[in-house]
Amino acid sequence: QVQLVESGGGLVQAGDSLRLSCAASGRTFSRYGMGWFRQAPGKQRELVAVISTGGNTGYADSVKGRFTISRDNAKNTVYLQMNSLKPEDTAVYYCAATLGAVLTTSPDYWGQGTRVTVSS
Repeated sequence: QVQLVESGGGLVQAGDSLRLSCAASGRTFSRYGMGWFRQAPGKQRELVAVISTGGNTGYADSVKGRFTISRDNAKNTVYLQMNSLKPEDTAVYYCAATLGAVLTTSPDYWGQGTRVTVSS
């Protein structure tokens, strides 16, 4: 069993930066593909960024060049650095994990979410 706890959300202005963190319980964090989803009001949940067990990354087109995902296996933590935030980035951001190299669209575990609000 893995528990994921997100932190770092908040209210910021357009153009600002935020860093989200996701702390995972357990001793097998390095065996999980990790990633971040988000869900904006009235919209479906979408995949934002992924990082494999080997450190390979992938991003949604809407955040490419602005967001950076990283992981620290020693700290059992995955991060999402968000720069040049836009109002359309406003959403609840969820950390997710899949046992295996790569996060899937049906993760094994979810965090509770952290809210990001970007004002114009």
